[in-house]
Amino acid sequence: MGFRWACAAGTFYPADPGRLSHEIARCLGKPREELGPGGPPLVHPVGLVLPHAGYRYSGTVAGTGFMALWKIGRPEVAVILGTNHTGLGSALSLAEPGEWETPFGSMPIHQELTHAIAEATGAEITDAPFLEEHSVEVQLPFLHYLYGATPLVAAVVQPLPLSEAEGAGKNLAQLLTKKSVALICSTDFTHYEPHAIAKEKDMLALRHILDLDLSGFLEVVRARRISICGVGALALFVSSAKHLNLRAAELLLYRTSGEIAGMMDQVVGYAAALFREVSEVA
Repeated sequence: MGFRWACAAGTFYPADPGRLSHEIARCLGKPREELGPGGPPLVHPVGLVLPHAGYRYSGTVAGTGFMALWKIGRPEVAVILGTNHTGLGSALSLAEPGEWETPFGSMPIHQELTHAIAEATGAEITDAPFLEEHSVEVQLPFLHYLYGATPLVAAVVQPLPLSEAEGAGKNLAQLLTKKSVALICSTDFTHYEPHAIAKEKDMLALRHILDLDLSGFLEVVRARRISICGVGALALFVSSAKHLNLRAAELLLYRTSGEIAGMMDQVVGYAAALFREVSEVA
């Protein structure tokens, strides 16, 4: 059991709890006390694709995703599939059980589910890839602000071949079926291309993601050389969401850093998308 320090506090988001509350309220569109009652505990899994850049750039997109979750209900656990920016660890690595620091207080790693996922998918349990990794961490202040110290499973995923993503996703889905879980994929999209090109490429990728078309997604990323940082996390997410039957998919918001910073020649793409069971929205 360990304690994971917040490496991105003070850079990607404010380290001061008061400033952080103000920033998250901006991203959500209103402060917590004005959001009204959230929904009941989730009955079925809900999937989200969210960005992980600094809140100044991608926070509004992330906030749109979290507001959609807030209206549906409260997860009893969050499983976050993050991008592995460091290359440390295995193809699929899970954070060791313990506590994860945020400026609002620590959040517990769900020990039982972490070990079950590791056994089912062959993931390695190690903190090494998380020590300087922001992709999972930037989601935690939103979760804590809305729901308190929600238990979580933290994963980072390197690029996966089709067969490995399919198999691991199926096994992960079997563990999450009918659980009150938010399955979150933390990824940014095209990096450092002109806004129009980035948007065109990202919409091609998102079409396959929303259709839960794993092979089509991996093929268009390869053929168009789309510089999505979380290709592995998205592949595992798409496979899991397909086996969880989260086929009611919606792109909530897409923006690029150029629309925020005004520099349209070298942008990063950000998307928020929601995935639910068809029966939940019928």
